[in-house]
Amino acid sequence: MPAPPIPSLLQIRRGNVRAALLALLAEEPRNGHQMIEEIARRSGGLWRPSPGSVYPSLQQLEDEGLVAAGESAGARVYRLTDEGRAAAGSRTGPEPWTEVAQGMTEDRHEMRLLWGQLAEAFIHLTHVATDEQVAQTKKLLKSTRREMFRILAGDDDEDGDR
Repeated sequence: MPAPPIPSLLQIRRGNVRAALLALLAEEPRNGHQMIEEIARRSGGLWRPSPGSVYPSLQQLEDEGLVAAGESAGARVYRLTDEGRAAAGSRTGPEPWTEVAQGMTEDRHEMRLLWGQLAEAFIHLTHVATDEQVAQTKKLLKSTRREMFRILAGDDDEDGDR
């Protein structure tokens, strides 16, 4: 019997972006980029909400009167209003970034770390690789993609025969 599905990080993020923003703004005013970076730091790199989820959430919080925005050093900085402080203070349970970290199993966490290491190598390669190294890398990436889909399909035939 297969293991029960684990909620995806996208599902977790959507439910926690608002709470994370309120929690961070309860500490001090911040701009959107600072909040994205701080969530990533506090979650150990497991959760890095996109600007496409953070900025609409901030706009919604502003529309609801929970945050106010102002300019500081050329950046839009958000701070909690009195209503926002009350909303942030009413939250119970673990911090949103802790919930995300606790919701990920050890093997999936390791897989994300490996993906990050691969991305780092890829970026380095795009800057310094020779034409031959680029060709070898493209071949490896195509093969790796095929193998990953073979794994997802449950095809145990490593020769690729189906």
